[in-house]
Amino acid sequence: MSQSVRALPIHRLLGAMAAAAFVPVSVAWAQTDGDALTIVSWGGVYQKSQREAYFKPFMQETDVAIEEDTYPGDFDEVIEQVESGNVTWDVVDVTLSDAIRGCEGGYLEPIPPTILSPSPDGTPAMDDFLPNTLHECAIGTILWSTLWAYNKGAFEGEAPDSVEDVFDVDAFPGVRGMRKTPRNNLEWALMADGVAPQDVYAELRTDDGVDRAFDKLETIRDDIRWWEDGEKPQEWLENGEVSISTAYNGRVFNSIIKQGKNFEYIWDGQMWDIDLWVIPRGADNLASALEFIAFSTGTRPLAEATEYVAYAPSRKSSLPLVRREYQSHMPTAPSNFRNALQNNFIWWSENKERMDERFDAWLGEGG
Repeated sequence: MSQSVRALPIHRLLGAMAAAAFVPVSVAWAQTDGDALTIVSWGGVYQKSQREAYFKPFMQETDVAIEEDTYPGDFDEVIEQVESGNVTWDVVDVTLSDAIRGCEGGYLEPIPPTILSPSPDGTPAMDDFLPNTLHECAIGTILWSTLWAYNKGAFEGEAPDSVEDVFDVDAFPGVRGMRKTPRNNLEWALMADGVAPQDVYAELRTDDGVDRAFDKLETIRDDIRWWEDGEKPQEWLENGEVSISTAYNGRVFNSIIKQGKNFEYIWDGQMWDIDLWVIPRGADNLASALEFIAFSTGTRPLAEATEYVAYAPSRKSSLPLVRREYQSHMPTAPSNFRNALQNNFIWWSENKERMDERFDAWLGEGG
């Protein structure tokens, strides 16, 4: 297994490859004589989109049983399974930084690009997938973002529409919901302190920049309520426990479009990322796992997932199949993408442990 999956140009990466929790919720979707394929994702409306667009159609086509689990995105659970030799998960949905971390550490199976189907017009997969969505041990499915959202009823006059507004508790009072992690929060703190998105990671590469980010977070420490479950932001916004919160764009979409909630996006400074399928090293059902990944990353399944959640598909050929009225709710819509920042997966793969320790210590300082 290669020990590097740096963000090489796709043609070089594929060419090299060709040469060489919390308590899980389980749902069985089919019964066969073989072992069930265990697929792990993040729960909520996102996993529902996968269930409807990927799991059920795949099961109907192949008669392979699928058992679903959920997890909070802690890749250490994959590492523990591999190191213990007790791998119970076959396919796991991860972010790009964890895909890189897992592949470099030898915790993931390589996924040959030859399993991927071309687009309907014959375009090879390596040309149809968006940049940075194909990697040695991971195949991208969606582009999503973490952003800020608010309950319109929380503000009688002017409403917040920027990251700077979110950190201005005098002009826009109320509790802020934030995921209990340094990732994204450090970037937003710097943006709120005047750093342009394109300069954020240059700033974080310095000790002074990291200090600056934590100092800015300190200015709203007393106004933060921390969440870990991705359903909490919507719940808290609805019942008024917070007035503004970070949230996953697809879940905000579901609240607005599917449930009629009085929420609004703040697209400014959205932090976008890619989710990918990976296979833990030593998974029992490797052949079925590869078959599932090839199926679920086809043009039509990726497009059909947008019927349930507004995450942009990783294939270019899927975009024309997305319902027109949903396109403005996607992070890649031109009006939403103007001031966006991609999560720097290389920086986070190199600095996650150090930032986690600093963040935990900072939380502890607050008593």
